[in-house]
Amino acid sequence: MAKKPVRSDSGVIHKQLAVRPGTPRKSRGRVAPSISQLPPSATLDEETKLRARLQDAEETLRAIRSGEVDALMVSGHSGEHVVSLKGGEPNYRLLVEAMSEGAATLSRKGVVLYCNRRFAELVSRQPEKMVGIEMQSLVAKTEHKRFETLLTQSWKAVAKGEFSLRRTKGNLIPAYLSLGRLSGFKGEALGMVITDLSEQKSRLAAESRRAEATRRLILERTLSAQEDERRRFARELHDEAGQLLTALLVGLRTLEDARKIADVKVQGRRLRAITTQAIDEVGRLARGLHPTVLDDHGIGIALTRYVTEYAKTYKIKVDLVLGDLESDNLSSAVQITLYRIIQEALTNVARHSGAKAVSIRFIKSVNAVEVEVTDDGCGFDAEAVAVSSHRLGIQSMRERAEMLGGTVSFVSRRRGTRMLVQVPLAHRVSSV
Repeated sequence: MAKKPVRSDSGVIHKQLAVRPGTPRKSRGRVAPSISQLPPSATLDEETKLRARLQDAEETLRAIRSGEVDALMVSGHSGEHVVSLKGGEPNYRLLVEAMSEGAATLSRKGVVLYCNRRFAELVSRQPEKMVGIEMQSLVAKTEHKRFETLLTQSWKAVAKGEFSLRRTKGNLIPAYLSLGRLSGFKGEALGMVITDLSEQKSRLAAESRRAEATRRLILERTLSAQEDERRRFARELHDEAGQLLTALLVGLRTLEDARKIADVKVQGRRLRAITTQAIDEVGRLARGLHPTVLDDHGIGIALTRYVTEYAKTYKIKVDLVLGDLESDNLSSAVQITLYRIIQEALTNVARHSGAKAVSIRFIKSVNAVEVEVTDDGCGFDAEAVAVSSHRLGIQSMRERAEMLGGTVSFVSRRRGTRMLVQVPLAHRVSSV
């Protein structure tokens, strides 16, 4: 006896058909006889049953003709199987077919009852051959168990996950699956949306390659800058401290040959002056490598001492205006970054600009600290430097600022250059 078909918005009708082995199935398009044609010998009970069967058949045919049904789940002696139908094209199907995402309706066991063309394209199959396929067979073998878990979870709530879908040629494509129980289906169907992640994965891989290339370039420049710094330090040690120590050694030998106490005293005073100068020079080189005063007293005092030595060494007047700068409110990373940027800027002024005076002004705002360094030198082509990869000093300043989310910009004319450094105060990183 046939049961009343269960219809739902999934476009699936579940019918229980009694099929005898060896008996050919009748065409689904065949309509049962009307009540007026019932045999006169039919009892009242049989007439009621026939009326019910006729009502079921008429309802099924109406749904098929209107395009509300995509497939029939038929139960017979060989078990359940899906029979796809060709009906009308309702508006919802036109919408789903136009989607750029894949879409499908699954049975409780994960059998595909319907899919749009996009899903079929993703797994390189014909749409008409997708109905009846178990979704598990389209997932990579290593992910079968995880998909079964997702399928079970989706009956209780929307479940999502990333999987690798198998194409007919055996290659895999990354996809994001979102499954949820469809309302009004009495627990008989799931809706699934499939998003192709191939383009996203390719874009992420390209971004990763670019990031790696940038990291290598920064590392290369950092190593180059370190070598330049070591070379400068070695040259200054040789030219300054080395010469002083050599003079000290020669003086000590002269002291050995002195015959008069008066000559010894004179030579002793001279050697003491050379020793004092050597100690000062070693201290200057040490402060150039890392200013301990920065750790002990903050950037204000450290810069004041540095510009004093700088003005004395290079004969360039420096006007340092700290304003209302409070070193205690700046992280150690911000302080050392600003110190190194200003140090590099002053070195560039001394080497390339021919300036006679430099102005350094700190401007503190609510969200950032700004430093303006202005000189009266010969200037340079700021636009050319912006795209140049050979100005390691300027690149180093920009990279230091960028590590804290800040910026370094230049405005240079035929006479004079203005550099503006901006570093956000809210940023906190470890000391570099």
